[in-house]
Amino acid sequence: MISIFLQAPAAGGSSMTMMLMMGLMFVGFYFLMIRPQMRKAKQEKGFQESLKVGQRVVTTAGLHGRIAQIMEDGVVIETLSGKLKFERSSISRDYTQARFPDNATEETK
Repeated sequence: MISIFLQAPAAGGSSMTMMLMMGLMFVGFYFLMIRPQMRKAKQEKGFQESLKVGQRVVTTAGLHGRIAQIMEDGVVIETLSGKLKFERSSISRDYTQARFPDNATEETK
């Protein structure tokens, strides 16, 4: 019981220091998490807008095929079993870059 009275009082930090620390944490969070995600989303949108007929692509579900038709709301992908309609957002990457990432970068140089 006496030890409770002998303990030093908790040091009270100023609210300005606490606000500064919260601000620094938010800035760090922004540069480590939010900004790279925004950059990746912008890159994906640019890829989806640059799709062309005849391009070999891979969907997010892992389906490989060739773009047969591009429509306003999606694309038609031709596979070995037929043609399937997909949203543009479901196309994740170019087939040549997905299959041969080192060769694709060498060919573009």
